[in-house]
Amino acid sequence: MSNIKLIIEERPANIGNFMVGRLLPFREKRTVGPFAFIDHMGPTVLKDDENFDVAPHPHIGLSTLTFLFEGEIMHKDSLGTEIVIKPGQVNWMTAGKGIAHSERTPEYLRHTEKTMHGLQIWVALPKHLEQMEPEFCHIEEQDIPSWEQDHIQFKLIAGEAFGKKSPVPVYSPLYFLELKSTVRQKVNIGDYLFGESALYILEGAIESDGNIFEPRQILIANDAKLCEFTLHENTTVYIFGGEAFPEERLIYWNFVASDKELIEQAKIKWQAQEFAPVPGETDFVPLPDQSKYIKH
Repeated sequence: MSNIKLIIEERPANIGNFMVGRLLPFREKRTVGPFAFIDHMGPTVLKDDENFDVAPHPHIGLSTLTFLFEGEIMHKDSLGTEIVIKPGQVNWMTAGKGIAHSERTPEYLRHTEKTMHGLQIWVALPKHLEQMEPEFCHIEEQDIPSWEQDHIQFKLIAGEAFGKKSPVPVYSPLYFLELKSTVRQKVNIGDYLFGESALYILEGAIESDGNIFEPRQILIANDAKLCEFTLHENTTVYIFGGEAFPEERLIYWNFVASDKELIEQAKIKWQAQEFAPVPGETDFVPLPDQSKYIKH
């Protein structure tokens, strides 16, 4: 991007029995538009006696977006949802005032070798919707807008851009785009973007102002309107962003809120096991160290 303000490298993080590459939040940039958290899972191969298992845990004040490149995850939540997400599909879970969910390798894959690779993303809710009723939406791959423009394959995973709209029910102006190219070419898409913007390199490389950037980096733009760069051959990138909120966001563990009191209430509620349970689950993830607040 011709106006790069910040380069963020993936940092290893442990989410239980699985290591991920954490991209957001970062000490110098807590959010990009409404995007508050991004983990890159894998790619990793799990043996026939290894499985992806994240026990029931709570969320408030955000929507989660799960997008897989490889593998499958069984999602269960306290609304009674039970669905397997597969590559190219989107799971969009809106926590609002509170939801609990688990994520596990489906039963039919638990005794086979499998690959896990994808993105898990948190999108903060606008202040007036932080206490909305929780919701869940699953979007099939064929329902996500996809098109070719200037020899680049585009996919609008969430939000609005390029005059198109994803069926993912977002709650603030945002975009989450996939760009794929098999040949080296220049890209200038700033006129289609708005608000804050960032680019994540999954594979291949991009070039900007004579500098080459490679996978596992997020590039934060000074101005989305100046989004211009060169895609190298066989490159896949993700561009995400949108309108930032006027209020700061606090992040504590899996809770996001504009008001610390909402987080304190959620902590007490989870410790007392007063969140609605996830059907079929008996264990849960305990509340972590009380001091781990992250401010925008």
